[in-house]
Amino acid sequence: MLKILVVDDHALVREGLRQVLKGLDEQVEVLEAGQCSRAFELAALHPDLDLVLLDYLLPDMNGLEALALFGQQHPELPVVMISGTVEPRIVRQVMALGAVGFIAKASLSSELLTILRAVLEGQIYMPSEFLAGHAALDEVDAPGGPQLTSRQHEVLGLMLAARSNKEISVTLNLSDETVKNHVSAVLRAFGVQTRMQAVLAATLRGYIKAQAP
Repeated sequence: MLKILVVDDHALVREGLRQVLKGLDEQVEVLEAGQCSRAFELAALHPDLDLVLLDYLLPDMNGLEALALFGQQHPELPVVMISGTVEPRIVRQVMALGAVGFIAKASLSSELLTILRAVLEGQIYMPSEFLAGHAALDEVDAPGGPQLTSRQHEVLGLMLAARSNKEISVTLNLSDETVKNHVSAVLRAFGVQTRMQAVLAATLRGYIKAQAP
C-alpha cells in the first residue's frame, strides 16, 4: 500500500489531491500537513513514506527551504513540487535541490497520476516546456559530462534505470560495498549529495540509462 504525504496550506487542495491519489491505489494512505513544521513531524513519524507532494508556496517556510530540509533529513524520500506558477527559473531551482518532479496545479488529474506513477518507478519529471531544447535521454551519451570510469558509467546507467544498490550489485556481480563506493564516486563527479540529484544531473547531460536485462 502506498503512503503519500501532501503538504499544502489549503484544505480543499489537500482534499482534492486525496481523492485523485486514490487513482494510484484505492487503499493509498494520504497524510496531510498544512505547514512545513507538521510535514517534518509526519515524515519523522512515518519512515515508510513513498512520496511527498510539496506546495511551492507555504505560510511558515519557503517551498525551496522545505525541499532542502527534506533532502537533508530524508535524502532517499522522493519529493514532487506542485505550484501554480511554472517558470524555468523556479523549475531549475526546485530540481537543483533534489526534487524528482515539478507539477503545475493546472494539470489534469490524469496527467498528475501519469507523472506520479513514473516518479514512483524512479523516474524524473519536468514540464515539457522546460525540457524543450535538451537532447533526448536515449539519443546522446554525455557530451562534456564529468569523467567517469567505465564501471562508474555502468553503475550510473543502472541508477538512471531506477535500480537499487542491491540490484546493481546483482546485475554487475559486484559486492554491496563496491557498488556503494561507485555510487559515491558518481555523486562526487556530479557535485551532488543524493542519488536523485545525480540522476537529474545525468539526465540533463544526456547520459543513457541501462536497458533492462
